[in-house]
Amino acid sequence: MTDTHTVLIVGAGSGLSASLARLSAREGMHVALAARNTDKLAALVQETGALAIAADASIPGDVERMFAAVEAQSGIPNLVVYNAGYRTRGPLTGLDPAEVERTLRGTAFAGFLVGQAAAKRMLARGSGSIFFTGASASIKGFANSAAFAMGKFALRGLAQSMARELGPQGIHVAHFVIDGGIRSSESDERGAQRGPDGLLQPDEIAKSYLHVHRQQRSAWSWEIDLRPWAEKF
Repeated sequence: MTDTHTVLIVGAGSGLSASLARLSAREGMHVALAARNTDKLAALVQETGALAIAADASIPGDVERMFAAVEAQSGIPNLVVYNAGYRTRGPLTGLDPAEVERTLRGTAFAGFLVGQAAAKRMLARGSGSIFFTGASASIKGFANSAAFAMGKFALRGLAQSMARELGPQGIHVAHFVIDGGIRSSESDERGAQRGPDGLLQPDEIAKSYLHVHRQQRSAWSWEIDLRPWAEKF
């Protein structure tokens, strides 16, 4: 990797995205972090030297300004990770339509906007990776989780379509099924109940993202499924 290699993480926070930011910075990459609220990123920005960008990925103008800010500092990103989302839970008959719409906008529509903006820029260069973070709900709909399943199914479909369209043009598109909870300070109690391997370690997930990004195009993966061995299929 050269010192101009750039990763843009959309939906940055304290979990997987923070682990990916730290690993990318250690590997000598320029890091850009986008979130609706950048105040929460202050410590991570200081640690990684990242560019923090306030943006709502479901708003087209925000997405364009986000990419313009990255390009102004370090050029077109080599890797874009869409790690944002929103969810609402509850019985189907009790769901608030406005919350369902917000879930679909924050998961699928925003993913489309970010993927489209990244593709437009990467196609001119003929290279780059666009990754989408999925979940168990990307491949199976659970009770009381219809809106989240709708959004994640759509995001997976977007990634699959983009991979088939853009792969021949040099753009590596991949979808990551994160099948299980990710360990964090908030999940320590749950992790203790499930044992030392009951939750995914975010640092280990981050390694998988960079591994896929570095795959040679003769052996690209379009989808990776990650889960603790203790997680039921």
